Parts: sequence; C-alpha cells; structure tokens
Amino acid sequence: MVEYTIRGYVGSDYEVVRELFSHGMSEYVPSVCLHVVTRPWVLFAMVCLFLSLLFSSKSIILPVLAVTLALALGRHVLGYIWSLYIDHCLREDLQDIEKTYMEDQGSHFWVAEVEDSVVGTVAAKPSDDRQDELMLKRMSVRKDFRGLGIAKALSREVIGFARQRGYRSVVLNTLMVQREAQKMYESVGFRKYEEYELPTVYGKLVNFTISKYRYDITAAK
Repeated sequence: MVEYTIRGYVGSDYEVVRELFSHGMSEYVPSVCLHVVTRPWVLFAMVCLFLSLLFSSKSIILPVLAVTLALALGRHVLGYIWSLYIDHCLREDLQDIEKTYMEDQGSHFWVAEVEDSVVGTVAAKPSDDRQDELMLKRMSVRKDFRGLGIAKALSREVIGFARQRGYRSVVLNTLMVQREAQKMYESVGFRKYEEYELPTVYGKLVNFTISKYRYDITAAK
C-alpha cells in the first residue's frame, strides 16, 4: 500500500499542480469523442454520408475513407475545444492559486504527496449560490496513483474543512464523462441532486450534461 500525506498548497507546487490538472482533464478527450459520436444525429449523418458516397461512387473504398476522415476531423475539433476549456481553467482560478484559495479562511487548496512528489489535488471555496455551501473543485489524481484511496481522502479533507468552518454542505459539479469520479463521490457520501444540459449551442447539440452533487454536513453528524 502506498503511503501518502495530504497538506496545504505552497507556492513551489504551482507548476506541478497545473500540469496535473491539465493532464487529468486531457484524458477525457476519447470519452468526449465517443459520447459525441454516439449521438443519434451524428450516427445518422455518418450513415447518410456513407450511403450517398457508396451509391454515387459504386465503390466501398471512398465512403469508408470519407467516414474515417470525418471521424478524424471531428476528433481533432473536439480535442481543440476541450483544450480551450483547459486553458480557460488555467487562466481562471489556477492562474493565481494562492490568491484564489489560500488568502481567505473560507477556502483552501490541498495536495496529496507521495515521496515528496505531488500526485493529487483538490480545492474548496464558498459556493456562488449559497453562503452556507462549500464547493469542491479541481479534484485530480495522477493516473498511476488512482485506486489507492487518495481521491476519497482528499474528498474527506474538504468535508472536514467544511465542518470546521460551519458550512452546512459541500457541493460539486461533474461532467457526463466523469463516471468513475461520480462513483467515487457517491461512495464517500455525496448524492446527485440536479442534472442539467450545458446551456450553449454546443451543449444542446451533443447533449453535454453536468451533474451536481451534495454532501450534507448536518445530516452526516
């Protein structure tokens, strides 16, 4: 069993924290592509493209190449869009971690460390919706250290922080492709209370859903 420690963020963690978040989010690109490709309208469009080229060219090679090219192009576009989201996060709260999470007593940022190497992160700050809610953010664990209980330990660290600061609940958002993360949060005691479609043209087009989870501090006492 790997031994790890959880401590507060310090300035020297900056680069590795941002890299850990970026790599962790990049891992979802294949899942996002699969989600989009399996949308009914995308499948219908691919079938129409294939059949139209098949009947017009009288050859199987051209439609196969065309569909393959369309899928490759689609993956490239989705990967680019996803990278824009990652860059947005890096320019937002992860641009100045100390200012965003460490200067206010109601927020904090933690790292999980194994043999002096940062392998996991999590952050917490007051929710924008309710004053008595703490929002869990930026959970990430390095791929080769998953399944060891580190994510659960980081989640409980946030819950303990919320209890000490007098928050009534901890909330978080997950994307439809983060199924393993959802199962982990549920095992800790979080419960899904809302699910909605991303309110953008892209979100509606590909059924990009966000699930909101809550851990009730008062109920858990």
